Amino acid sequence: MLGLPPRLAQNLSEMGITDPTPIQARAIPEAMNGRDVMGLAQTGTGKTAAFGLPLVSAIARMEGRPDPKTVRGLVLAPTRELAKQILDNLRAYAAGTSVRVELVVGGAAPRPQENKLARGVDILVATPGRLIDHLDRKAVRLSETGFLVLDEADQMLDLGFIHALRKIAPLLPAERQTMLFSATMPKQMTEIAQAFLTDPVRIETAPPGKPVDKISQSVHFVEQSEKTGLLIDMLSAHRDEAALVFARTKHGAERLMKTLDKAGFAAASVHGNKSQGQRERALKGFRSGELTVLVATDVAARGIDVPEVRHVYNFDLPNVADNYVHRIGRTARAGRDGAAIAFCAPAEMGELRDIQKVMGRDIPVAGGTPWSAPRGEAPKKRRGGGGGKGFGGGGDGARKPQSRRPRQSRPRKAA
Repeated sequence: MLGLPPRLAQNLSEMGITDPTPIQARAIPEAMNGRDVMGLAQTGTGKTAAFGLPLVSAIARMEGRPDPKTVRGLVLAPTRELAKQILDNLRAYAAGTSVRVELVVGGAAPRPQENKLARGVDILVATPGRLIDHLDRKAVRLSETGFLVLDEADQMLDLGFIHALRKIAPLLPAERQTMLFSATMPKQMTEIAQAFLTDPVRIETAPPGKPVDKISQSVHFVEQSEKTGLLIDMLSAHRDEAALVFARTKHGAERLMKTLDKAGFAAASVHGNKSQGQRERALKGFRSGELTVLVATDVAARGIDVPEVRHVYNFDLPNVADNYVHRIGRTARAGRDGAAIAFCAPAEMGELRDIQKVMGRDIPVAGGTPWSAPRGEAPKKRRGGGGGKGFGGGGDGARKPQSRRPRQSRPRKAA
């Protein structure tokens, strides 16, 4: 398959992967030839294998072991969930080879991570914030890193990782192979591409910002106070099918999860206030089918790869329009069908317009009538983000978001 070593081809066969997706078919040969690659493709189209297979193949051909505290191949991802998902895939690709893959993310004790780094690592999957922490502690150095992957680079920008990337870039050797993969192409991506890539081949299998074709989209115009009742009614129609619900804030996600639990749904939540262990247990239960509803904030949007997800609910519209594409990309994965349902309150009309502008199309109306802004007043826009920083917190070094809050005496934190 695409010139891969026999062992990797065998592993793919055992995983049930026989035919490459369009992004894989075009990116893997270029990467196997040593080219820098900029890959743009919809979510759920197999980008991890597009960079992971060439990376594992190249590392497997190297002799000896990496020097202490060095990394041969580095994969940067914006969230812990996505990093863990990449780790699992890379380890599956590398089964039966000498390639060792390790993980460095926030929300976990730093000392065990330092012990693994001390021995040297073939491939390190990391979130930028935690990697910076280890670099500052002199626990790892990147002077011998010959392969770099930036996955979901657009969300790194959304979460404020641009400063971390600027700090990491000069620590890498000039002679290296770099691959950048993303589902959308914001303007600031040009800066990242120029800083990290050398004469890259650009591979685009779908227009940036366009959702997977098999997703059926709809929007309901509903008052904020009536959203919960509508959600319960809609979830009740498919209690046995996996549903992912996106909320804007950590506290809002937790409250909604508890309400759904009281309503009799097998629900859990994933957000920045959860420990790494809690987040992993929730995702494990959701993947196994023990849980049928998962309430999440955008911090987890790109780490949820559950092919069984049939329904994605945007209980709150996202602060950043591109994030809508990534949210709904959690369904219709691996060639399956899926439905994405958005709830739009009067205060969210600005977000809805931004989303439809990014997609280049209107979302079909399934309920209610589009809201109008008060006379003489334009809908306000919000900028998104999320996450915490440092070894002591649960985040991965991202900036805090600036968001519009309802009028109240105590403002709530954003997700």
